[in-house]
Amino acid sequence: MARSSYVYVCYIRTTPDKLWTALTDAEFMQQYWFGCHCESEWTAGSSWKNISPDGDVMDSGEIVEADPPRRLVISWKHQHRPELAAEGASLCTMEIEAAGSAVKLSITHTSEEAPSKLIEAVGSGWPKVISNLKSLLETGSVAVEEAYPARR
Repeated sequence: MARSSYVYVCYIRTTPDKLWTALTDAEFMQQYWFGCHCESEWTAGSSWKNISPDGDVMDSGEIVEADPPRRLVISWKHQHRPELAAEGASLCTMEIEAAGSAVKLSITHTSEEAPSKLIEAVGSGWPKVISNLKSLLETGSVAVEEAYPARR
C-alpha cells in the first residue's frame, strides 16, 4: 500500500487517442513539458526515461502497464536531485477516460516513503505540466512558459 500519494485530475477537450499520443510522443511532449521529453517503447516491460532539454536523465524506470488509450503505469525513479533519488522508485498511474465532449485524465503518483519529498515535488510539477498539455491540446499554445520562473 502506498504511504504517500498525489492525485491530479483534469478534463481536456480532446479524444482519448489524441491524449494518449500527446502523453507518449517525445516531440509533442517537449512543447508542454518545458523542453523535456520521455523516451520509451511504451509497452509493458520497456524502459522509460525523462530527458531534460540539456540531455540529462531526470527520471528513469520501466513501463509497468500500457493499455492505449486508457491506462499507463510507470515505475518512476528520480535521478537528478540526490534527496529525491534516495527515496527509490515511485509509481505513476495515468488513467484516460472519455467524459462527454472531454477526456478525464487522472494521474496518481505514489511512494512508499512517508512523508515523501518526491511526492511533494511532483505535487508542484504535475499541475504546470498538465495545464500546459491541456492548453496546448485545446488552444494550440501552452499556459506556462517557464517551469520555475525567476523570483522577483
